[in-house]
Amino acid sequence: MRVVDRRAVIGLMLASAAAGLEAGCASQQMTARAQAGPDSIYQRADVDYVTRERPGTIVIDPENHFLYLVQAKGRATRYGVGVGREGFTWSGHTAVSQKAEWPDWIPPVEMLQRQPYLPRFMGGGPGNPLGARAIYLGSTLYRIHGTNVPSSIGKHISSGCIRMLNEDVIDLYARVHVGTSVIVLPTEIPMS
Repeated sequence: MRVVDRRAVIGLMLASAAAGLEAGCASQQMTARAQAGPDSIYQRADVDYVTRERPGTIVIDPENHFLYLVQAKGRATRYGVGVGREGFTWSGHTAVSQKAEWPDWIPPVEMLQRQPYLPRFMGGGPGNPLGARAIYLGSTLYRIHGTNVPSSIGKHISSGCIRMLNEDVIDLYARVHVGTSVIVLPTEIPMS
């Protein structure tokens, strides 16, 4: 007969819940609305998009919570995204350096310093904060990844990662390759 330490089980449950709250990069508390979907404006759509960027380029517009995959002839596939909260925004040019399906999550040291209750490792799968796919950006700690908190789309909520609905990150993952150019536009976050 195996003896289970009740405190260890409760600790594991709290760490797992905290990881879900963090969603790989998140910081706000989960509410009953957390599992609700985002506003309809953030649904994937093919849109007009005038840019000088080449087809296949990813352009992230954090201020408006959209990621664009540039297509030919002034078109793009637009996806709704959740982006970095105040103090965790960034902009610039990088490239896809790696891709992973159902990635494991190991919180960065900096995140563990801010939130020591987080688990040190979480294996890939439906409960993992990185969701169904992760697209790693250059040599940064940042990723474009899925989320198990759909209501985070359209919000400034992460620690810098770009999060998407799982079905959207699966779609994007299939369309891009290592080396794809990624541009993150500058933004000003509304003060809370």
